[in-house]
Amino acid sequence: MHAPRLISVIDDEVEVLRATSSLLRSCGFDVATYSSAEDFLHSPSNGRSACLISDVQMPGMSGIELFAALRQRRDPVPVIFITAFAEAPVRQHIEAPVCVLQKPYQAEALIACIERAISVQPQT
Repeated sequence: MHAPRLISVIDDEVEVLRATSSLLRSCGFDVATYSSAEDFLHSPSNGRSACLISDVQMPGMSGIELFAALRQRRDPVPVIFITAFAEAPVRQHIEAPVCVLQKPYQAEALIACIERAISVQPQT
């Protein structure tokens, strides 16, 4: 198993936040949830997260815009996108997300993406 690492989950759907948070906590991760990209950017988790899980389409700032803002700040945090839409259009707008998962996603696929993402991050 791994040492607890902070995973930030960003989604405008409360049910998705609850389910994802519950899953990740049951796997031993520390979790912070945010209902918008803007909330995440103004939070203490910004800059501390080992990995982000973000919805693509949200009111206000989209997940793709969040990704661009983080890269503009030179924040290399790995990002996993979850989307109700096809994967190809998401990949056209961004460089190198760790994963793009379609909703509803399989728990095992999400955990595998997280493990891959944090395996390349330095331990804190």
